[in-house]
Amino acid sequence: MVINKKKKQTAAKKRTLITSSYPDSIISEQFRMIQTNIKFSVAGEDSKIFLITSPSDGEGKSTTAANLAITIAQQKEKVLLIDANLRKASLHTFFKTSNSNGLTDVLNGRISFYDAIIHTEIGRLDLVTSGTVANNPVELLSSQMMRDLLKTALRSYDVVLIDSNAILDVTDTKLLAKQCDGVVLVIQNGKTKFEKAAEAKKVLEFAKVKLVGVVMNQ
Repeated sequence: MVINKKKKQTAAKKRTLITSSYPDSIISEQFRMIQTNIKFSVAGEDSKIFLITSPSDGEGKSTTAANLAITIAQQKEKVLLIDANLRKASLHTFFKTSNSNGLTDVLNGRISFYDAIIHTEIGRLDLVTSGTVANNPVELLSSQMMRDLLKTALRSYDVVLIDSNAILDVTDTKLLAKQCDGVVLVIQNGKTKFEKAAEAKKVLEFAKVKLVGVVMNQ
């Protein structure tokens, strides 16, 4: 049996961005619950920047970040989704866009923050891809330029979501987490070992970063 590659890619995209393709689905409702739970956890606080990470790679954090961003945008809030996974970027593939210019290019001073913004097909949701491959992700993500970028973003957006590398894999995620108001930890059911999840929680506590939610990814 021959499967049309284009149809297969389209189907894969629909499964990935299910909150956009199937907003009335059970999974989409679960993302709305996640959004509500995050709001409750930061009630009364001026919390707008959230990091999405996981204990290890391949647990669905990028898919979670994209769908959560769409869900928030659907609730009439202006959202900026940033791909700060400078080692294994993927958000540009979800939204079928170029990754030729992005976060690294802003942090290296090659383009302005506003030139890096991509307006997605989802109303109120903008994207900044990871950009040109960088040899110094730790330096870039912990730089004053990164802090300034986030401050600039808050002038135009209600919520900023950052997709990052796995927190137990590299140092830059820990440094980036300290610049955020809270962290959402994604763990995959059946894959994430209890020890890894506990270690990730301990790392966040040691860094004095607020854990605003844990998402169990099926």
